Amino acid sequence: MISLHYSPSNASFAAHAVLRELGLPFELKLVDRDNMAHKSPAYLKLNPNGLIPVLEDGELVLYETAAILLHLADTHPEAGLAPALGTAERAQFYKWLIWMTNTLQPLIITYYYPHRWVDDGNTAGVAEVKKHAELRVGPLLDQLETLLASHGGPWILGERYTVADAMAFMLCRWTRNFARPARSLPQVGAYLARMLERAAISKTIEVEQLPQPWI
Repeated sequence: MISLHYSPSNASFAAHAVLRELGLPFELKLVDRDNMAHKSPAYLKLNPNGLIPVLEDGELVLYETAAILLHLADTHPEAGLAPALGTAERAQFYKWLIWMTNTLQPLIITYYYPHRWVDDGNTAGVAEVKKHAELRVGPLLDQLETLLASHGGPWILGERYTVADAMAFMLCRWTRNFARPARSLPQVGAYLARMLERAAISKTIEVEQLPQPWI
């Protein structure tokens, strides 16, 4: 049995949605962030970084969202949630998934946790870091807008739905309270609306009891 250690609206959302997309039997294990369960000795044995999610698949213990998504896609190739190995489409898939986790996600995380980048008590510094993180996310959302417009397909890679879409939805959703959220861009907004129509996405939102706005 696969187990996913998760917290609602956290980085575990993408893995949760992909598990539902695959229709696999799995167990959700809530990590109580309010009580610092992600920093407990038991959890740190699974992920020494104290971050969510962690996937347990038999003897395998895996953390890092993108790694979990790749593992799920590669161990269930019949679902077609990743292009074939060695293809140009697979290379583009790698590029966008790694861009999301390496370039877009860190800036959004900085927006939500700006205090990590300044000394304690530096309220002006916190506000400045948060402002600049939000400003730097804007051009990255424009890249998604350009991508979707360039191929005209419904998903990140065009006609093929992949695990990269679950990641993209999660990150775009995190901008919902920005002055210029992802949903405000024409192509990205329509894309997010399509994502909401997928049963796996809507079920994940329901199970995690996420409040509106969903995007």
